[in-house]
Amino acid sequence: MGLNLLNGGLGALTGLVATGNPIGAVAGGIEGALSGGGPSGAGNLSASTDPTLAAQQQLDQWAEWDQFALNLENTRHNSAMQWQSTMFNELQDEKTEQMREMNVMRDVAMKQREADNSILKEFVRSIKD
Repeated sequence: MGLNLLNGGLGALTGLVATGNPIGAVAGGIEGALSGGGPSGAGNLSASTDPTLAAQQQLDQWAEWDQFALNLENTRHNSAMQWQSTMFNELQDEKTEQMREMNVMRDVAMKQREADNSILKEFVRSIKD
């Protein structure tokens, strides 16, 4: 909980005027000092009364823009990685299909050799007989 001196002074003045005695002024001052307009009790702070507040707000804005730029870079990187992954997968799929075709051609050539061998064996057997 913060201490707001401006509200404390105004509360003391209001307490003195309302009650007409110093005890009312002290009570009004304490009540005014402890209650404030903001979460820290410093409701009288603004960029015109505190020069560091404007600088802090500017730093916060720069930090937000920096975070925004980092998010954009992360999105760009993820997109590039996704594109690279897609291209790799397509290349692997094409390579796999080519290997399948080579295997089929190898199997056909093997069957042709087996057929040629069986024809040659039949021919040799027919010559022997």
